[in-house]
Amino acid sequence: MAEIKIEKKRPVWPWIVAALIIAALVYFVFLKEDQLQDGNTMEIENISETDTIAE
Repeated sequence: MAEIKIEKKRPVWPWIVAALIIAALVYFVFLKEDQLQDGNTMEIENISETDTIAE
């Protein structure tokens, strides 16, 4: 009789975990960096003579 070799399927979940880790790294490196730069800007008030209260 001939032998039939059956190979087990490799699990898919390690690929899913790897994809999630890579996606998280891309998010924190590219997208989060842009948000931090936008959040660190200071607004300078424009005070003119018309903004002061005249007595």
